[in-house]
Amino acid sequence: MNFINGLHFNNIRGDIYGGLTAAVVALPLAMAMGVASGVGPIAGMYGAIFVGFFAALFGGTPAQVSGPTGPMTVVMAAIFIQYTGMYPDDPSQGAALAFTVVMMGGLFQIVFGMIKLGKYIELVPHPVVSGFMSGIGVIIILLQFGPLLGQPADYKPLVAALSVAENISLFDSASLLLGAIALVVVFGVPMFLPKVNKLAPSPLLALIIGTLVYLLLMPAGSTPIIGDIPTGFPEFRYPVIEMDLLLQMIASSLTLAGLGAIDSLLTSLVADNVTRTQHKSDRELIGQGIGNTIAGLFGGLPGAGATMRTVVNVKAGGRTPISGALHALILLAIVLGAGVLASDIPKAVLAGILIKVGVDIIDWDYLKRVKHAPKAGVAIMLTVLIITVTIDLLLAVGVGMIMASFLFMKRITDMQIASMKTITRPSDNTAYERALSEQEMQILEQADGQIMLFHMSGPMSFSSAKSLVRNHSMITDYQIMLLDLSDVPCIDFTTSRALEDIISDTINAGQELLLVGACKDVHKMLQQQGVLDYLDSNKIFHQRIDALLHASDLLNP
Repeated sequence: MNFINGLHFNNIRGDIYGGLTAAVVALPLAMAMGVASGVGPIAGMYGAIFVGFFAALFGGTPAQVSGPTGPMTVVMAAIFIQYTGMYPDDPSQGAALAFTVVMMGGLFQIVFGMIKLGKYIELVPHPVVSGFMSGIGVIIILLQFGPLLGQPADYKPLVAALSVAENISLFDSASLLLGAIALVVVFGVPMFLPKVNKLAPSPLLALIIGTLVYLLLMPAGSTPIIGDIPTGFPEFRYPVIEMDLLLQMIASSLTLAGLGAIDSLLTSLVADNVTRTQHKSDRELIGQGIGNTIAGLFGGLPGAGATMRTVVNVKAGGRTPISGALHALILLAIVLGAGVLASDIPKAVLAGILIKVGVDIIDWDYLKRVKHAPKAGVAIMLTVLIITVTIDLLLAVGVGMIMASFLFMKRITDMQIASMKTITRPSDNTAYERALSEQEMQILEQADGQIMLFHMSGPMSFSSAKSLVRNHSMITDYQIMLLDLSDVPCIDFTTSRALEDIISDTINAGQELLLVGACKDVHKMLQQQGVLDYLDSNKIFHQRIDALLHASDLLNP
């Protein structure tokens, strides 16, 4: 295994250009997300630097660029407000707890990767992901509506939604103008000037144009600005844990870890599609965890794989971890020397840039297909979206997964029930009956309904166990039953208990039961659970024809 996944030096030119381009895109987004989180623009930059650098070195997706993302920023904003609110007289104590949560979240991600949870995160169905990402997009838009109008930012989506009317009535014309300029640039340039957008990404153009309009054409102080930004290398922050808050901190860090894992691996799938490669999901989780742990130690925002920056990197030629690491080093150089230049950036401009981010996160492709999409999937998507916006992000994913799991279980159960066939006389109506040989059909005809074939196919699980017993009980007028498991590759514990009930009920009713075709795994499960204790060895058969011949002999001794 290579120490750095996917590292080679055959694409240096492409990686350098990809890293430069990704850094240009990341600069305004990192500062905007730092402001949106409530921690400050420099925290967004530190997050982009540390997560971007270490996730590139230790991650499992070579072309991926990591840093603060919309979903992670939304969660971090809630965490920062929650913990600083606990210490109104000493906000620095709350901030220390919040960054400790970021470190803990990174450590949990490392654990996720070490116990190989990556493959399970990839199983999240599309309606859940769609509802979650669309909900995040709505949250970002709601939270930026206030700053766009020159008003203080709200950090709760519902509060922001309820404040819309008041913010409109109190709007600041200078802020609205600057925000409108940013919106026109970020939406208009990619649409009408794609060549310009390739040379200078629209978020960077919006940042430069909006700031210049403020500095050259507006009086100082006419709109809220970022203000003083510290420069130099960040200060090391020691972890701080309050034992009374430990469970709460663990819950917050698990939220960050789970969200960051989902966010990163979704971006990894995008990178795979664009580069025609395959990422290593568990290694990616470890890389993201290392990046987030170090970001927390230096006061940076938590981050994840960033789709926009990753796609920009790949399109610019980036293919190896060199591009992601270079993007972080360029941002570090900017922080060390150019922080003063960013202090006059208007918050309304950053709000306009983030609104475009929120709009892009919404899954418009799925929403366009709602009329033709399965109703159950639409219900899951809308439920996840509503819970994401109104209650909690991780709860939304959990509820969505439970709904999707029950839906999947229902479909599998229906298939299992449909596979159950009880046959006493061949009628050539089902695939199973058509599979009977001429000799087998002749035996059933001669038995005149006294032999019943009870057949099932496919894996049998707990969800269909009750139907198994019910289907068996519906036919009682027979002398010998052949329990045909030849097309069942595996069963679970509940199914084994259901089969035990069927076998014992049949024997107690004075009827004969022959077991047919149990494969090695099924036979082992039945034996372990004591089900085979009900049957003599001469009543267990590998071939159906042998069992039918034996049944015929029993009927006609």
